[in-house]
Amino acid sequence: MEKRLKSYLAAMEKLTECREKLRDMDTAARRQTADELLVQIQFFQHERLVHLIVTVTFAILTLLSILGCVLAPQPAIFALVALLLVLLVPYIRHYYILENGVQKLYVCYDRLAETCSK
Repeated sequence: MEKRLKSYLAAMEKLTECREKLRDMDTAARRQTADELLVQIQFFQHERLVHLIVTVTFAILTLLSILGCVLAPQPAIFALVALLLVLLVPYIRHYYILENGVQKLYVCYDRLAETCSK
């Protein structure tokens, strides 16, 4: 999903960064592109929500495991904490990429919508 988001974002930024290029497109093409962009934003928002739920769940489990280490220090619980931390870091990174990518897609949509209304 990360590769797909980055490639789609790069294409949309390239398309929307030049306002003159957008104005050269006919109105129907701009609206069709805006509609397609809205659909893609919805897909990425759904993905972002799923990853937020997974990331928060792993964070809560990690905190509970750390609390378990404090209350009853055992090697198995230390191993669980290590495993959860190893999984939590990539989840946070992936969520960060999704969040920032969707925010950038909003900017692209705003640029596109601005030229559609004129």
